[in-house]
Amino acid sequence: MTEPRLGHENLGLGVGLRTVHFSHILEHQPQVDWFEIISENFMDSQGRPRHVLEQIAERYPIVMHGVSLSIGSTDPLNRNYLRKLKTLADSVNARWISDHVCWTGVAGRNTHDLLPIPYTEATLTHIIERIRTVQEILERPLILENPSSYLEFQDSTMSECEFICRMAEEADCGLLLDVNNVYVSSVNHEFDPVAYVESIPAERVVQCHLAGHTNCGTHLIDTHNGHVVNPVWNLFQLLHQRTGGVATLLEWDADIPPFPTVHAEVLKARRYMDENLVIPAQDAPESGSIHSEAIPHPASFIAAEFE
Repeated sequence: MTEPRLGHENLGLGVGLRTVHFSHILEHQPQVDWFEIISENFMDSQGRPRHVLEQIAERYPIVMHGVSLSIGSTDPLNRNYLRKLKTLADSVNARWISDHVCWTGVAGRNTHDLLPIPYTEATLTHIIERIRTVQEILERPLILENPSSYLEFQDSTMSECEFICRMAEEADCGLLLDVNNVYVSSVNHEFDPVAYVESIPAERVVQCHLAGHTNCGTHLIDTHNGHVVNPVWNLFQLLHQRTGGVATLLEWDADIPPFPTVHAEVLKARRYMDENLVIPAQDAPESGSIHSEAIPHPASFIAAEFE
């Protein structure tokens, strides 16, 4: 087991901060270890969301998680966006700033989706250079998350796992390992999720994400709208064993239930920190758990967070 990278402490078990839970949190002050915010929901807001965030930040550690850095885009880095990101981080004493290994737009337009990149030497060089620049501007290490994906590029010359491992080492950045994304992509692209988690440099993992997804029969979609399934808990248990424990967060972004339900789901992680616990490989089929209709990626739900 190893200590997490970059000197960041293990914050414990956290929950994504969502507007539907603002009143509950302010009134009940639940025993949550920490909250993660979607950076873009607060960067340009001076209204109620920002006021509530400032109150919550006085009591709980805050981590920032972005969806518009577009580290893989060919557009120039948006330095105005980065300045706003740094200002927000300073104002809420954010423990770290994270985003995704993806691109989100081109020609100055934001698609509000986390789009896949080709895993090539040229892409790797491009992203490493941009990570270094971002870290210089933010004056702190950047933490990047493995994406979920639904297609692959024929031009790719390496696996996603190899790409991310090399990226983290050569750019000297941290990793946010989303074990649900690992599982979703492993089913969609038929690779071994256990080998993926075992290959990730554990000393660079700063944070872990848990979430539910939607089974569409032929593929899985990372919808963040349900309970964590057993294969994902298996991957979490493996990651916990490899890292010795890192800050772990539950994302629930669609069909959001009351706060106690969301909090109870992340607290299940305590069971899987027991190395001797045997988890069934698959969940029992649930009625209505398979859907055939297209479901938007969680990034599409960002607009619903504004007030």
